[in-house]
Amino acid sequence: MINQNISLKDYNTFGIEASAKHFARFSSIKQLAELFLDKRFQEPKLIIGGGSNLLLTKNFNGLVLKNEIIGKEIVLENDYEIILKVGAGEIWHNFVLFCVESNYGGIENMSLIPGSVGAAPMQNIGAYGVELKSVFVSLEAFHIETGKVHSFDKEKCKFGYRDSIFKNSHKDQYIITSVTFRLTKKPTFNTSYGAINQELERMGVTELSVKSISDAVINIRRTKLPDPAKIGNSGSFFKNPVLTNKVFANIKQNHPEIASYPNGENHTKVAAGWLIEQAGWKGKTIGNYGVHKNQALVLVNYGGATGSEIYELSQKIIDSVKANFGVELQREVNII
Repeated sequence: MINQNISLKDYNTFGIEASAKHFARFSSIKQLAELFLDKRFQEPKLIIGGGSNLLLTKNFNGLVLKNEIIGKEIVLENDYEIILKVGAGEIWHNFVLFCVESNYGGIENMSLIPGSVGAAPMQNIGAYGVELKSVFVSLEAFHIETGKVHSFDKEKCKFGYRDSIFKNSHKDQYIITSVTFRLTKKPTFNTSYGAINQELERMGVTELSVKSISDAVINIRRTKLPDPAKIGNSGSFFKNPVLTNKVFANIKQNHPEIASYPNGENHTKVAAGWLIEQAGWKGKTIGNYGVHKNQALVLVNYGGATGSEIYELSQKIIDSVKANFGVELQREVNII
């Protein structure tokens, strides 16, 4: 059923008040195809999942489609691994918890990331030293122009840091309907990134497991990141910039304490949160919105802020970091 003039406040984790001219849900490829073929609604379309990677700066004068394709299907299983095909409308963290409870390793470091399974490969989500591409097998996507479903393997997706083909040359051309993952039953654990080891020690963990890693990540994230149900936000608003080693060395000369991580042989990843904090933005409040007090990467809506205000704040931060460090931050979120 297609509804008219629907508020999108409950469909974006920023809690921004904006409306859609038309709104519908789909739970199958057949329903999706029917919505695109409906001649009554030949208008701009916006696909949403969990609404966590979205900043609405205006009303949407078109049809908003909410992806609710769910389900998990075993493609292959043996003593060492399991390959699962998962509906794009599944909530990402719920899928992570399912894998943790089943002792399937590979995505435990990405616990508590907001959003849907379908959104995960679009920006190659990652956390605490692990990226989605490390467990990705393939995805299926509905081609808007032809109505056909195409399959994309890892090579075709062209994954980069918080990036894929669906954010570049194929942007707005496809709707992801399912994602297939390769998970291990003999997990190896990645605890080298961030404060995972310290948190495991605080928890008294003596033997690593998929669950202990997941629990540690959840604990860390909850201390740093605000709950969208209480304070509107989209998680990390900016990407961590990746610089050539030469550019990084020049910055480090003036700022030897800069937070950074090696990124291959020729590049270094710099913590955007550190840059923002050093530029004086951490915890800054402007009326009913601002920068979170515990994590400078997170912009927050304390209630009633507009998407335009959040966007303008992000631009001021970008300009400020550029002036202070010569580094231009990039937004992670999708701006509408």
